[in-house]
Formats: sequence, C-alpha cells, structure tokens
Amino acid sequence: MNDDGDDEQSDTEELRSFGRRHGRPMSARQAKLWATVLPRVAIDLKSATPAGTAALFTSSVSEIWLEIGFGGGEHLIWQALHNPHVGHIGCEPFRDGVIKVLDAIDTRAIANIRVHADDARDVLRWLPEGSITRAFVLFPDPWPKRKHLKRRLVNPTLLAALARVLRLGGQLRLGTDIGDYARTMLMAAQHETRLHWQAETANDWRKRPLDWPQTRYEAKAVREGRNSCYLQFERI
Repeated sequence: MNDDGDDEQSDTEELRSFGRRHGRPMSARQAKLWATVLPRVAIDLKSATPAGTAALFTSSVSEIWLEIGFGGGEHLIWQALHNPHVGHIGCEPFRDGVIKVLDAIDTRAIANIRVHADDARDVLRWLPEGSITRAFVLFPDPWPKRKHLKRRLVNPTLLAALARVLRLGGQLRLGTDIGDYARTMLMAAQHETRLHWQAETANDWRKRPLDWPQTRYEAKAVREGRNSCYLQFERI
C-alpha cells in the first residue's frame, strides 16, 4: 500500500484531505470513552436532517457553529466552554484527537458539543442550508509536496459547501501558518461570491482575534518561527 495514501482512488471518488486515522493503540480508558461517550455525542448521518439543528443538542442552544478538523480539540473545547448558548459540531477523522474531545466532554460535563469522527464533507452535505452561524477550518494539513496539493482541504468546492450551510451574515474563519496555503485559500475564496473577506488592514489577518484561542498547530508554528494568517469571511 502507498503510505502517502496516494492516488488509488477513482476519478469520481473524493480525494482524502487527511492522512492516518489513528496512532498508538487505545488505553482501557480511551477505549471506554470511544465505546460509551462517542455514541452519545456522535451525529447520525443516516437519520433525516432535523428541521432545526438545535434539536441535535440536549442543552438549549440559540445557534450552531461548525469546526472542521479540530485536531487536539483545544479550540473546539474553548469555544464550547466560553459560548454555552452555542451548539458546536466538531469534525475530525483522527481518532486520538477525537478521544481528547470525548475526555473533555466526559470529565467537564460539556453538553454543547457533537462530534463526527470522519470526513467533514459528509456533514456539510447533510446539514440544512443556512443552518450554521460560524464555521472554522484552522491550520489544516498543508500537504506540502507538489503531487499532494490537490488534497488540500480548502478549495472552491469546500468553500461552496460552507457557503451553502452558513447563514446570511454568518462567519467563516480560516487559519494557516503556510504562506502558500493562505494564498490558496484566498484564491479559492475569489471563486465563491457568497463569501466576503473582512480584512481592511494588514492587522486584520496578521493578528489573532481575542476570541480565537491558539491551537497546538499554531503553537508549533510559533516555536518554529512561522507567522500565521487569520482569514475571516462574511456570508453575504
């Protein structure tokens, strides 16, 4: 098997935008979280899409936010704790990251997170039009090799899917520490007329907003001396 996860897919099959799904074997506690907490908070895409996505949550929520590729869950958990009136949907195919979020849900009794432990594009197809108030794609895998650039998650197709599920006036936040990927993101956004880049000055994309907590991937970029870009778009 090609360990790059490379081109064994057909032309009609979506290219995977993520690599491996799991690392080391689960501990007994992790296995228990996976077996007991995940079924309780997982989104059932085989069910009919609810008329109101707030029905996905047992707690009362006034709006829904979506995070695609939450990694270790630092941002997702922070937003859920600081915005208890918001229902948060997190998508992440890497099992170790999902388990970190399941652990936080269990130990901190977080009721306003729902999880999809697989490809976020399936959730985007399932969600109703205009059902999301804010969406995040933060520091996705840059796929730096030239032959893998086509696997980058943020592309015109993804932005069109996000524009469909975002409400009018809703916000999309994209983050990366790779200059070439930031350019790719902006070029993709040029094709999506429903998304308006909100930057008016350089600081609007160079400085992280106060309600945008740092992820472990951004922290790694800081340690390695790379600057990050914080792109914010409004659904118009």
